[in-house]
Amino acid sequence: MSFRTVVITKRCKLDLKIGYIVIRDEVETKKIFLNEISTLILETTAISITTALLCELIKNKINVILCDEKRNPLCEVLSLYGSHNTSLRVKAQTNWDLYTKQTVWTEIVYQKILNQSKILKKYGLDEYALLQKYLEEIAFYDETNREGHSAKVYFNALFGKGFSRSKDCNINAALNYGYNILLSTFNREIILNGYLTQLGIFHDNMYNKFNLSSDLMEPFRVIIDECVYNMDLTKFERNEKLQIVNLLNKEVIIEGKRQYLNNAIKIYCKSVLEAITDRDISLISFIEIE
Repeated sequence: MSFRTVVITKRCKLDLKIGYIVIRDEVETKKIFLNEISTLILETTAISITTALLCELIKNKINVILCDEKRNPLCEVLSLYGSHNTSLRVKAQTNWDLYTKQTVWTEIVYQKILNQSKILKKYGLDEYALLQKYLEEIAFYDETNREGHSAKVYFNALFGKGFSRSKDCNINAALNYGYNILLSTFNREIILNGYLTQLGIFHDNMYNKFNLSSDLMEPFRVIIDECVYNMDLTKFERNEKLQIVNLLNKEVIIEGKRQYLNNAIKIYCKSVLEAITDRDISLISFIEIE
């Protein structure tokens, strides 16, 4: 089972050799078995990669994230067809029952706010009580926008009254970096299950290629938030980014068992997609925030 998140941070050449990724720089040559890798992040534009390796990475369902000149995630390399029956599943996706989608979104919002309240309570922040009150007020399909109200309370409690998600600061840089890594992981799982990331259950932005991923990742955002809350963000550079990337190897609880975050996302995505298809929200497996 793949479990490693590999980050390449300096100038080198990446090649393929008998099931291994070969990393050559000016000093040494390293090899990593492809079957061990779940995510490969190319953090600098000074990296060269062969087409043969790129094709093999995709065949092995490895998530490949490319960064820009500022070392921030820019894009990802995804397979056109993640499942043998993609056409069947896409057809089913376009006909998903509206009531079921709205019910699932209600559950996702509830879980997101619940997780936020647990984080606030964990760090002794009194605002958790207000979020628990919002949980009692959630309407079907979150028509009263408890999610939006909770987000304002939650972020101000974590990062201060003057904090805004639109502010240009290291906190937001770290949050955005983490959310992008998380989003990419969800993209991979949705595609591997044979569905389109563009067709969401709540998000419906014509400019967003990842509406469904944006929907499904919501309860997992707190994992990034907690990490950023505990970071010294006088600067946001390589070491800080590696702390966030390493969250994919963090252990979380899902279905009563400890799993690496990468695997928990796999389990969760599969359960949500099956719940929508089978019109049975009891199939959803959420992570448990400790």
